[in-house]
Amino acid sequence: MQHPSFRLLPPTGTPNTAASTTATPLYLKFRTSHRENLRYLKAIGIIDPNLHPRDIPSPQTVDQVLTTVSFLKSKGIQDADFSRLAFLCPQLFSDHFQPSQIEPVFDFLITDVNASVGESRGLIVNCPEILFSSVEYCLRPTLDYLKKLGVEKLNAPSKQNAFLLNTRVEKLRVKIKFLRSIGLTYEEAARFCARMPAIFGYNVEDNLRPKYEFLVEEMDRKVEEVKEFPQYFGFSLQRRIAPRHWHLKQRNVRIKLNRMLVWSDERFYTKWK
Repeated sequence: MQHPSFRLLPPTGTPNTAASTTATPLYLKFRTSHRENLRYLKAIGIIDPNLHPRDIPSPQTVDQVLTTVSFLKSKGIQDADFSRLAFLCPQLFSDHFQPSQIEPVFDFLITDVNASVGESRGLIVNCPEILFSSVEYCLRPTLDYLKKLGVEKLNAPSKQNAFLLNTRVEKLRVKIKFLRSIGLTYEEAARFCARMPAIFGYNVEDNLRPKYEFLVEEMDRKVEEVKEFPQYFGFSLQRRIAPRHWHLKQRNVRIKLNRMLVWSDERFYTKWK
């Protein structure tokens, strides 16, 4: 098997960290010695540099891993990404893994999500587990559902988008059901989620419902206020919402939710001493 050349880069701490342009580049061509191949895989974080000699993978396993590396690099994955991929999805680099298993996901991101190669890379690095999701039964139904709700720019390579695309429709519907239960129509709930898709990442009973109950019971406010300001649910109840509410209540001050929560601590507590 003829493999392309790879640039040997030092492992980095985060998937978006660029390699130093001042580092001396090393190039590795496959069909080289087993030692050099191991050196490359250690450098990009797939093999533990401190691995005991008796646990070193065989030449056949290394060749299979290098085939996967070559495939991923052809799809835009960079050297700096491999340590994260290996940590979160070690099955990618097993001796029985075939890159053809994950090719449909790359096609889905490019064709259905309309992501560029760079955006696809960002979505995958943010949520490597998406590579093992079924396009037919998970990813495409989820994308269609989110689009119907009006959620846009799902190709942007954010953690939120990556995890949203990898969430099954049944879990997304739970949040719509919650919003309907507190008085929103389906259309209002859809607009709410389109404006604040982060709500899909919050647990209903541990996060959303306590904030709603605090809003109507302690703060004596109407649900119409969160229709206007859905970001309310994105703030911490213990660290932001409750302390600021009690601070204002002690001063007999009542302001709109966005002014109460969006302002920085310095600006808020300077204004309402």
